[in-house]
Amino acid sequence: MARTLSTRRTFLATAASLPLAAKMSNGKIPVGLELYSVRDELAKDQDGTLRAVAKIGYQCVEFFAPYYKWEVAHAKSIRKLLDDLGMRCYSTHNDRGNFEKDKIGHAIELNQILGAKYVVMASAGEVRTLDGWKRVAQTLQEASEELASHNLEPGYHNHELEFMPIGGVKPIEVIAKNTNKSVMLQLDVGTCIDAGSDPVTWIEKNPGRIRSIHCKDWSRSGGYKVLFGEGVAPWKKIFHAAENGGGVEYYLIEQEGSRYPALETVTKCLKTFKKIHGA
Repeated sequence: MARTLSTRRTFLATAASLPLAAKMSNGKIPVGLELYSVRDELAKDQDGTLRAVAKIGYQCVEFFAPYYKWEVAHAKSIRKLLDDLGMRCYSTHNDRGNFEKDKIGHAIELNQILGAKYVVMASAGEVRTLDGWKRVAQTLQEASEELASHNLEPGYHNHELEFMPIGGVKPIEVIAKNTNKSVMLQLDVGTCIDAGSDPVTWIEKNPGRIRSIHCKDWSRSGGYKVLFGEGVAPWKKIFHAAENGGGVEYYLIEQEGSRYPALETVTKCLKTFKKIHGA
């Protein structure tokens, strides 16, 4: 039994490591949903919400930090449901602590079951100095070695903080400089713009590393409550940069809330995404 389970895990991990875009039968880059967008619905009815997300037309999902508390049996049930729905989970969001030696094993196990490729650090905690950010980079780089042996890769997800300079240097630049290409730089567009940075320039400066993008919009008057496509993000330029050197493998729509109910919100966002992107 142990040998059979090991073989299955190896197969799933190897499949997850293949270029994601190449797996799509139509050759197009998958567009998915960061499930934080429907967090309240997910808390009430996880399976029903995943079914609703699939029905809307999302091809993949990203689970956020609470997934780490799952038992193995639950993770397996979620994987079966995703398979039945024809959806994939390419990445998960994790607290910084999940990358420590005493916790990373559980993250690896769950991500392998889910068929993920990237274990993303979604929060570095309270970091105030450039040396502190160098230590964050070191944690990611060290984790890459452990994850690589399981056909997984680490990632880092930015918020506004990482684009706010400390002594003239942006923390996200410290992370990029002190990690190699094994560490994906997952770009959150809305927070990048909110911090006064240009997402297109950031993509172009980090070729091959922007393998996942959170498609969240922003405007001065509406903040993150504006729907995708209603804010100031230059989406056509972002898509062009991401697909012509940036290395994007999948897009994830993220919405922190809007004037509509959550499921209606993400339905509208996907419709607009397809209109702008041409998917």
